[in-house]
Amino acid sequence: MSRKLNLEVPSLQLLRSPQVGAEPNSSDRPLASHAADPSIFLSLVVPTYNEAANVGNLVRTICTLLDRYLPDRYELIIVDDNSPDRTWEKAQTLQPDYPQLVVIRRQQERGLATAVIRGWQQAQGNVLGVIDGDLQHPPEVLQKLITAIAAGADLAAASRYAGDGGVGSWNGVRQFLSRGAVRLALWILPEITSRLSDPMSGYFLVRREAIANQPLDPIGYKILLEVMGRGRIDRVAEVGYTFAERQEGESKVSWQHYQEFIRHLLRLRFATGNVPVGRMGRFLRFCLVGFSGVFVNIFGSFLLIRYAGLGKITSKTIAVAVAIVNNFIWNDVWTFSDASKFYTGWRSRLVRFLRFSFACGLGALIDIGIFALLDHFGMPWLAANLIAIAGSTAWNYLINLKFNWKTK
Repeated sequence: MSRKLNLEVPSLQLLRSPQVGAEPNSSDRPLASHAADPSIFLSLVVPTYNEAANVGNLVRTICTLLDRYLPDRYELIIVDDNSPDRTWEKAQTLQPDYPQLVVIRRQQERGLATAVIRGWQQAQGNVLGVIDGDLQHPPEVLQKLITAIAAGADLAAASRYAGDGGVGSWNGVRQFLSRGAVRLALWILPEITSRLSDPMSGYFLVRREAIANQPLDPIGYKILLEVMGRGRIDRVAEVGYTFAERQEGESKVSWQHYQEFIRHLLRLRFATGNVPVGRMGRFLRFCLVGFSGVFVNIFGSFLLIRYAGLGKITSKTIAVAVAIVNNFIWNDVWTFSDASKFYTGWRSRLVRFLRFSFACGLGALIDIGIFALLDHFGMPWLAANLIAIAGSTAWNYLINLKFNWKTK
């Protein structure tokens, strides 16, 4: 269960000497708006879990670069979640050669986003940053990020979708999921995510004063969304980079991370506000109707597969058609009731139904196409179904709001 974090500094033993860091206790103090050591420009945090094979190369590469850009003006903070491969212990052995290195071992807490915050709580720099521990974020981009901050940006983010950025050799499914996550974030949090081409980035720098004393309450691993949503961020800069292939270890991205990402978006949506009550109320109603359609869609296709003996795609197609009828009725009499009341009579309702069916028919093609693609790549039936439904639901809401139920 996530607990609210106010960027307060717990009494941890920092591993500047070879000792194991203690867990945070109740003796906290607020993070000051100015660094404890004004001579340190940058505090860069690396959250790790089972990265023993990468940590040595990572520390050597980053310290070599920062010794050139910021000699004696930085610290590198590794926050390890008690890795079974003893990443924290491997990092400790590097400290005699790299005095700027700080190691924190967490034995109770887990999670990338909270690990970053724990590192920032111990940081002494005027600028706080984060980079992955698997070498998929190219360290040489740090120079451009530092330059952007020095030029006045409150936050400088490395982006896979800006300038000469790219995703490397990602397969089609992974690219689709990444782009879909960006679109979903833009839909739910437009005033935040529209300021970035890659709001999912886990590689960025932020001025300490922009988040000092701000409550941070992240879920999962997308800390940039939390910083943008709750921090005082005026000027934003982006630097393009190409996501590198992992050389050692295994990727830790799972379907649970995608679920946490959606929860995080919704939490920020309600926490930050900034949406007119009418629009939010309509959106929530549409979502509730959508949930009823999800039930009809999934339960109907399950019954047709299990008891009618139909194939997956055939069952899916029939269930989608029934869900369209269900969703139209509820949207017409409830979600968009303020618009439909001006167009009474069965003919008007029939026209709306035909328009709705046409729009949802295109959405159904999107739904079925996404499902077939994910099923082809071996994704579990339920997960593929849910992702397909999410994509078609976004389409249905936006197109009907604009062209069918024209509301103000």
